[in-house]
Amino acid sequence: MLDGCTPWPAALEARYRAAGYREGLTIWAMVARTVARLPDKVALVAGERSETYADLDRASARLGVALRRQGIRPLDRVVLQLPNTPEFVHWYLALVRIGAIPVLALRAHRHTEVRHFIRASGAVAYVVPDVAHHFDYRPMAAQMQGEFAGLRVFVVGEAGAGQTAHAALLQGPTDEEVTAEIRAAEAAVDPAEVATMLLSGGTTSLSKLIPRTHEDYVLNARLCGRAGGFDEHTVFLAILPLGHNYNLASPGILGAFYVGGTVVLAPSTDTAEIFRLVQQERVTVIASVVPLISAWLASDEPKRFNHASLKVVQNGGARLAPELRQRLITELGCTPQEIYGTAEGLINMTRLDDPLELILHSSGRPVCEDDEIRVEDDDGNEVPDGEAGELVTRGPYTVHGYYRAPAKNAEAFTADGFYRMGDIVRKWGRNIQAEGRRKDLINRGGEKISCEEVENFIHRHPAVKSACLVAMPDPVFGEKACAFVILREGESLSFDGLTAFLRGLQIASYKLPERLEVVTQFPLSPVGKILKRELRDAIAARLDAESAA
Repeated sequence: MLDGCTPWPAALEARYRAAGYREGLTIWAMVARTVARLPDKVALVAGERSETYADLDRASARLGVALRRQGIRPLDRVVLQLPNTPEFVHWYLALVRIGAIPVLALRAHRHTEVRHFIRASGAVAYVVPDVAHHFDYRPMAAQMQGEFAGLRVFVVGEAGAGQTAHAALLQGPTDEEVTAEIRAAEAAVDPAEVATMLLSGGTTSLSKLIPRTHEDYVLNARLCGRAGGFDEHTVFLAILPLGHNYNLASPGILGAFYVGGTVVLAPSTDTAEIFRLVQQERVTVIASVVPLISAWLASDEPKRFNHASLKVVQNGGARLAPELRQRLITELGCTPQEIYGTAEGLINMTRLDDPLELILHSSGRPVCEDDEIRVEDDDGNEVPDGEAGELVTRGPYTVHGYYRAPAKNAEAFTADGFYRMGDIVRKWGRNIQAEGRRKDLINRGGEKISCEEVENFIHRHPAVKSACLVAMPDPVFGEKACAFVILREGESLSFDGLTAFLRGLQIASYKLPERLEVVTQFPLSPVGKILKRELRDAIAARLDAESAA
């Protein structure tokens, strides 16, 4: 395995292979099986562009050969920062096809993050669009070239000085040369080697790099696709960044490609545009997040379109309130599917045929029978079912270490190879209920408040469109709870009104927010997660200003 990575221990690896979790497939070999079976099936739709599986084969083969001729070699790391376009798919498949390792940056990342990804991965190349969402990536790429000697920059669109345009790469080899060279390149790729580097959460610090092998990532896509009911009739709408694990392989586009489904790329998160695509492309599955789902349910736009084809709305990133899940059933006529997991490995999903109680309340159960899960207290002792604690896990697609991060590995992984997820959960058998990040607990003078629990209570208020609870500093208790809320159009809400409503739900008084801030939007990460750190900083600054006044 690539130097700087932690392999699975030999005994575990042997066990997983014996159980059939290692198929001996690279990511491309997985897609190639579908190409051979369904060459003329539409694989990818983006606006007026439509590509079959055979088209994906040709595009990624030509690009892969061109990259080899540009000096890109097996195990070379390449930072890939492209928006949701067919070119992202071509580049991703081309890189894994020749054994290079895409490091998946998100569109919103800027100089600080990109510099970190290049340095931490030892990248030899960086792939960007020319302009996307009103930002010109070429000057940033040029700055990276100035800081990292020998860094190659490839641009989808018009290249800047010292950069290579995507279109120019495709003008070289003949079809016959492409076929011969790509087959040789594919044959040299080891399925047990690192295929992709994902990014850790990174909401409080710069992201760590997560090395996923071809075999474990194929398994990830296969198991998640099975739990999501994916088959060749699946039409998957990709709204969220393709560079994020959730939309890439949990089940995401790779889950669709595994079974021969169709992927539709949404150009924006606009509600009307999303449901226009649902109608036009007969979308069956959408992978979404809480802010988007909340916006759909608060809008009349979905009613303007025929969404009868839509069977499943998946939610990941943060737990969707049961009330919103019920509304997906009653108002959109589809099944909500909760997906809770981590780019490091473990994925939990509710099943489409679960009892309604689980569909509405559970965060799912592991997609693999050999996923080991424990819930532990602060001393590392396993707690009984129903009690809250930190989730720790290991399994055939959960890594055993970050890339070149020994100090973080010592903190995040136990001596017996379990990964500490940092999430507070309750477990009943194999079913999990996520209650938030370990650091997403408010310690009010020794009383622990689960932010997610209180947020779910606040969501029940008819005036509230979305809610977020964060800690604010307090000289007596250390921390108190501040509720940030977005209201429905035309509604108003006072602090006293919110408190009275929550008291009516008969929750413990220490859980009541002690301040209310009404806002029009929340700060969001590139994948739609609320950036609570920014809200905590905002309320702390406001308290300081009020104290000084």
